[in-house]
Amino acid sequence: MEYTVHDLARIAGISPRTLRHYDAIELLKPAHHSAAGYRLYGSAEVDRLQHILFYRELGLSLSVIRDIMRDPAFDGVKALRDHRENLLTKRRQLAVLIANVDRSIAATEGRVTMSETEKFEGFKRQLIADNEAQYGPEIREKYGDVVVESSYSQVQHMTPDDYAEWTRLGEAVKAALRDAFQTGDAASAKAQEAADLHGRWLSFTWTQYSPAAHRGLAELYVDDERFRAYYDAEQLGMAAFLRDAIQIYTTRTE
Repeated sequence: MEYTVHDLARIAGISPRTLRHYDAIELLKPAHHSAAGYRLYGSAEVDRLQHILFYRELGLSLSVIRDIMRDPAFDGVKALRDHRENLLTKRRQLAVLIANVDRSIAATEGRVTMSETEKFEGFKRQLIADNEAQYGPEIREKYGDVVVESSYSQVQHMTPDDYAEWTRLGEAVKAALRDAFQTGDAASAKAQEAADLHGRWLSFTWTQYSPAAHRGLAELYVDDERFRAYYDAEQLGMAAFLRDAIQIYTTRTE
């Protein structure tokens, strides 16, 4: 069966304009055009659109999605399995947050007591669970169980002030990295600021900061496609840029 732009847009719950944009940027081309010049989409394009929309839900930029799906090694079945795991992770996260909100409501109404620390327990537990589900085997192989469990313990025992500062530093890293990336120079002052902020952010979850370990993690950001996708979500190449900046930074600070 074939679909016009309007038919496919209606089925997918998106606008015809979105489909035309995907065509223009060569993310989703129609199977062919009718004699009158209308775009026509087949089952292969429907499947491709499904993957695109899944990736969009995960926050990836269109340019990153295009690069992923252009990769000759792209496996549609594996991608669907990965989408499923990511959706299950989101569901678990929502369940924890809902439970936290319910308890906060009960505390506000005077039915239970809730400490300042408890208000953030749900966020921290889910953060640890998500990190383990996504990256556990890789980071345990690279750093060992003792180091990973120590890092999780650091997160779990953060005070509310520490948690707030850690979160602030994480956002500051991304902001500095966006600015630095525009310069194209990993040795620039802005890039080195991003690397410094990243090191300070790590220090909240590491029992002891090490320039060598910092470099090793930066390499993992590029070597592992899931880490890479996190930093490349805004602009392709950002993960490699951060790695280069960290390599320069840690060499200078050793």
